Amino acid sequence: MAQEPTPEKHGAAASGHRGGTLRLVAAASGGTLDPQINYTAKYINLYAVVYDGLTTFRKVTGPGGNDVVADLAETLPTPQDGGLTYVFTLRPDLHFSNGQPVTTADVVASFRRIFRVGSPTAGSFYSAIAGADACLNSPATCTLKEGLTEDPAHRTITFHLARPDTEFLQKLAFTHAVILPASTPDHDIGNTPAPGTGPYRVVAYDPNKYLNLDRNPAFHVWDAQAQPEGFPDRIEYTFGIPDEAAVTAVENGQYDWMADAVPMDRLGELGSRFTAQTHVARHPAMYFIPTNVNLPPFNQLKARQAVNYALNRKAMVILYGGPGIARPLCGMLPSSFPVASDQCFYTRGASPSAPAAQWSAPDLEKARALVRESGTAGQRVTLVTANTSLDYAMGTWLRDMLQNIGYQATLRPLSSSMAFNYMQNSANHVQIALKDWSADYPSPSNFLDDLLGCENFHPNSDSSINIPGFCDKRVQALMDRAKTDVSLTRQQTDDLWRQAEHLIMEQAPIAPAIEKDDVIITSPRMKNFFYTQVNKLFFSQVWLR
Repeated sequence: MAQEPTPEKHGAAASGHRGGTLRLVAAASGGTLDPQINYTAKYINLYAVVYDGLTTFRKVTGPGGNDVVADLAETLPTPQDGGLTYVFTLRPDLHFSNGQPVTTADVVASFRRIFRVGSPTAGSFYSAIAGADACLNSPATCTLKEGLTEDPAHRTITFHLARPDTEFLQKLAFTHAVILPASTPDHDIGNTPAPGTGPYRVVAYDPNKYLNLDRNPAFHVWDAQAQPEGFPDRIEYTFGIPDEAAVTAVENGQYDWMADAVPMDRLGELGSRFTAQTHVARHPAMYFIPTNVNLPPFNQLKARQAVNYALNRKAMVILYGGPGIARPLCGMLPSSFPVASDQCFYTRGASPSAPAAQWSAPDLEKARALVRESGTAGQRVTLVTANTSLDYAMGTWLRDMLQNIGYQATLRPLSSSMAFNYMQNSANHVQIALKDWSADYPSPSNFLDDLLGCENFHPNSDSSINIPGFCDKRVQALMDRAKTDVSLTRQQTDDLWRQAEHLIMEQAPIAPAIEKDDVIITSPRMKNFFYTQVNKLFFSQVWLR
């Protein structure tokens, strides 16, 4: 399989490549159309061509795709007052897809709405805004009047932060911070699309069958590196095609791209017969096993550590497709990050007090002993996974592993359209799960603070990405300093993230399994494969022949 190729030129010389319908396929839909609530890669990457924020990530391939650039704002502001004040000027002559002008009032309302609708990243990404704490405690009465001021005459919006945030511009570039009309309801809009500013608009949606987009008649290019004009005239997303069938359909050109992971048993044929249509791209991503620290048996530290010791990460690599596209992961930070996991606590011959340099093998005897010592042997455990071929295969292996170390384990596969939300909601009493995760932008905070920050545990909510319900004050203090202390060097900030990761792994609320590459199959007619570090395959820039 080829590594990520360099795309062809796509500027004015590529104008002849406009047209056609891009056909996407998935086993199930991705849930709500609300861009400030949905947290699935299945839709977030699609929303990148429908919505815009004040900032965005540069739409180029390679490392430059990690750079933040101005989007609906004219320029990136220079932080003032020691990083507490950001003043943005809105571009003139912007319109939503319904023809309505974009105003500073829309910007203010959009950020207020993040808290009112309970966006999954409201706490982890936007809590530094002054007044955010009150909004998190009482979303319905959120005003953010301390944190946001507007000057419509000069098209400026000023953010006032309660504390510095070294990643604030990156967080504004994330999908949950897109700008919507101020009239957008302060609740999950479900199957009703909101107008956006990107080159495409949602025109039809049936979560059981399809999601269709066509060109936004109000769109014009203000900066091609922020939001370029799209090549396809139309994008059609079809649901209900299982992953095995989807692979065949994409190979044969019935669809152009599939959302679900390619099943392991199909990888061989891709590498031998469909090499030109198969792409392997590095992206900070992993599979992990969250264990609920508030429910038996995993409210016991030794039970959580047992899962980490028993996990055969080599087997998980094989189930994903082999060492060419996956590697064992001992900690929370994939190797594609500059600050990556550098110690392995849970491998044969190692421990938190005597870590190894890397994972070598599981230690089932140690795991069984810990289960007995924890007093949880024989307890019933239900493992929740998505029902895709890959997740089901991994889940079956993990169920057997749990039985092997002393539990009465069962597997509960759920539709991929609902599994993530179900895992997040504490009302569902999920004891243990299997989940994959990708970086929202290249920072350790995406894996440590997002998945295990105290502010990201919201009981009885489908938007609680801290699935284990983990909260540790020492860990949170380290992460908060890494995010807010503007006096630190990069080395000092990286050291704080490493310290936080080590403390987390000692308590083992998560068992990291593997880091994985992105394996993408495309149709024979799809050209100009355009893969960005943040948005993966950027749908607006492909050519259809």
